[in-house]
Amino acid sequence: MNIVLCGMMGVGKSSVGIRVAELTRRKWVDTDLLIENRHGRISDIFEYYGEARFRTLESELTAELSKETELVISTGGGLVLKPENSEMLKRNGKIFFLRASFDELLLRVRADETRPLLKDTGKTAERLGELLAERTPVYEHVADVIVDTDGKSVEEVAREVVRLAEET
Repeated sequence: MNIVLCGMMGVGKSSVGIRVAELTRRKWVDTDLLIENRHGRISDIFEYYGEARFRTLESELTAELSKETELVISTGGGLVLKPENSEMLKRNGKIFFLRASFDELLLRVRADETRPLLKDTGKTAERLGELLAERTPVYEHVADVIVDTDGKSVEEVAREVVRLAEET
């Protein structure tokens, strides 16, 4: 079984994923990093080819990863929004929604210029709020388990994910 982490940008999917992999002795995979390694920077993919192309690359990678076992997969923020992606991931894994409040997420993403969906909007808080409102119901729907992250360290969240993965 794979442990799949989903949630908004800035929630800590990568940091928590690395720690969960260490605690469980599994291989850690970050879908955004894999796409960048294979196809170049995500911001460049968005700029030159568009979001649709990026989402296609995510789906292709999801099909590949869903055939493997014993992975910890940190997904890009929009990956599980596509029903076929979440269905593929559920075949061989449990999806954990790492949930954080708007205020917590805003603190984490405000200074990050590399996030294509927030880039050049000049309205980071407004755009983040829109994305959070659109995505949270989907994350909650696809998740097998929801883990609240506000006020918790990476270590605390990772240990909670491991404990819950063992229980389910």
